Amino acid sequence: MQVLIIGGGAAGMAAALTAAARGHSVTILERQARVGRKLLTTGNGRCNLTNQNAGVAHYHGENPAFCHFALEKHTPAETLDWFARLGLMTVTEDSGRVYPLSNMAGSVLDVLRYALEQPQITLRAGETVTAVAKKSGRFTVETEGGAYEADRVILAAGGAAGAKVGGVMDGYRIAKALGHHRTALYPSLVQLKTEPTYPRALKGVKAECAVTIRRGERIMAENRGEVLFTEYGVSGPVIFDISRAVATGGEGLTCCLDLLPEVSDGDLQTYLRQRRDAMAGHEAATLLTGALQSRLGQMVMKYAGLTQGTAGALTDGQLARVAAAVRQFALPITGVCGFDQAQVTAGGLRTEEFDPQTMESRLCPGFYACGEVLDVDGDCGGYNLQWAWASGRLAGESV
Repeated sequence: MQVLIIGGGAAGMAAALTAAARGHSVTILERQARVGRKLLTTGNGRCNLTNQNAGVAHYHGENPAFCHFALEKHTPAETLDWFARLGLMTVTEDSGRVYPLSNMAGSVLDVLRYALEQPQITLRAGETVTAVAKKSGRFTVETEGGAYEADRVILAAGGAAGAKVGGVMDGYRIAKALGHHRTALYPSLVQLKTEPTYPRALKGVKAECAVTIRRGERIMAENRGEVLFTEYGVSGPVIFDISRAVATGGEGLTCCLDLLPEVSDGDLQTYLRQRRDAMAGHEAATLLTGALQSRLGQMVMKYAGLTQGTAGALTDGQLARVAAAVRQFALPITGVCGFDQAQVTAGGLRTEEFDPQTMESRLCPGFYACGEVLDVDGDCGGYNLQWAWASGRLAGESV
């Protein structure tokens, strides 16, 4: 059987290798000059290729349960066995995140590329698909360089995120021509933009925070971890995880940071009184020296409106204002960074139009979709790549 795969990213390569292992003749059409470019950027160049905790709870979309079958059939452990057979050595961190032992994303891509070098697989890089049509039970796939015939087509074109490394709208356009529909698309696993006064002054500073996204008193999302202040807002893994709620949440949101989440209210009050006495002759702006990074501590005092005079002159009421600023350093959100900077696309092809046990279209038999092009996106930490491997391999088996 002739199988044609549109897209040579993680899901497409997994689908190709799986279909070829079952004796099918496979052609991969990849619009980029090389397959797997986006892989090289994942995990800050380390490639967080899966997570031992992958399960439906870590995925999003109109129907997150759609991914259950694929994730149960191709678990993280089974995925690692598959990679081991390809020659990849890995290491698992306490958090469940898995990386190549080399700590280089190139190692993951290299074993995949070498595995693709087999007679059953033809790779056509630099070919953009312009149209797909089905007639008399077979597919015709047109590219800028020619046309291909296939018995089965697997769409693994990815999403709109990461345009510099392959993110495009092609997959949605191709599926639409075959009768499919998509949800609204949003950038996810992306930095937040906030009112810039404080972040701009704190550019490059990192802090362990409890992060809450609020609309008024309503909590829209919360998380805890390292926050990185940037020129335009805040970033870091903890921010990426809650960015979906911001991207889809509309206007009027605030990012509230608890800058000392491990310190109780009582201990914080005691600390501030002790520092007032110890730093009595110093500027009030230095009060939080020793608790927070120096620039951050000074910004908190500015946020509280207490930069004048000495620390020793601060009243108990003013110390309460400092404590409140530490507990809720609030940054009004102006939006999220765009698809160019996003790691993944929230939204995609409606999963109700595909069979979760095969990835085959319910509208166009013989047409399959896998990976990011579908309305499934995961949390930060290897979950999206696990979905790519699992759904790609399931599609490759099902043809």
